[in-house]
Parts: sequence; structure tokens; C-alpha cells
Amino acid sequence: MVARRLRVLRRSRGLSQRELARRSGVGSGTISQIESMAMQPSVSVLKKILDGVPMDLATFFSFELSTDTARVFRRGEHVDIGAPGVKYLLIAAQRPGRNLQMLHEFYQPGKDSGRRVLSHEGEECGVLITGTLEVTIGDEVHVLNAGDAYYFASTIPHRFRNIGATVCEVVSACTPPSF
Repeated sequence: MVARRLRVLRRSRGLSQRELARRSGVGSGTISQIESMAMQPSVSVLKKILDGVPMDLATFFSFELSTDTARVFRRGEHVDIGAPGVKYLLIAAQRPGRNLQMLHEFYQPGKDSGRRVLSHEGEECGVLITGTLEVTIGDEVHVLNAGDAYYFASTIPHRFRNIGATVCEVVSACTPPSF
């Protein structure tokens, strides 16, 4: 089903309907109608939407869309929703109705979570596995090393940056899911 696949894909990439519309050049109303099953997109419209992700049609129709309540997710099943230099492996991305978001994150030296600060509903926490991570939470800037952790209300503007010379590895959780 195109509607469910598109919704899972969009959410797994952390995109709102409006952001996907901006990236693809397709109206957010069209994306909303597709996801709510009010309309079936043509192949050309679907391709244009997927170009905004980016993803090809074959991959879109072949990624596994689980409807069961799988309890174990193997290393190769985690979905990378990151950007160049930042790998965010979303755990259980294919599980419908998740109430928890868990990421296995890897920041290359000098890379960050983006130029703009993040802010969303809920809470998040994480533990630094390796490397050195600068965590900005509101007006506070903290430098974390392996074994250090953070926990805060996600409504506070926040940002993450690898200030070390090696890859920084983090395991984080967020509720409710924002990806």
C-alpha cells in the first residue's frame, strides 16, 4: 500500500509532510491525500516525491514494511536516516505504532546535528559510547566523553556536535518518536 509506505518512509527520515513537499516540489496537500488514502498518486508524482527523499521506486516498493510486533532487529535492519558525516540508525523503523524512538548515532569529526537547533515534544536521553560530543541544551554547552549521558525535555532547543578527532558514537532514545 503506497499510503502506508510513504508515511513510514517520511517519518523514518524525520520529515514532516510540509518538508517533504518542499524537497520534492509536490504540494503538501497532495502528500497528505496520498497518506490518508484519499488519492492514489501517478507513477510520475510518486517518483517526484521519492526524489525529495531520495529513494528510487524499486527500493520504495521493496523495503520491508513489518506489520507484526517483531521484538528483535538485526544490525542490517536499522534504517539510516542521517546525512553526510552523520549516521542515525533508527532502531525498529519498520515497526508500526512505535512509542519510543531509539537511535544508534555516529558523528564524524567536526560533524553535527545541523546548523539549526532542534526542538520537539517529549524527552530524550543518550549515552556516549566513544568520542567527544558537545551537547548544547538551551544556553548550556556541555562536553561529554565516553560513559557520560544526557537527559532533557526535548522542547528545549538542542544541538549535538563532535568536537573530537575520532568518530563519536551515541545511543539515544526519545519519546514520543520524532522520526
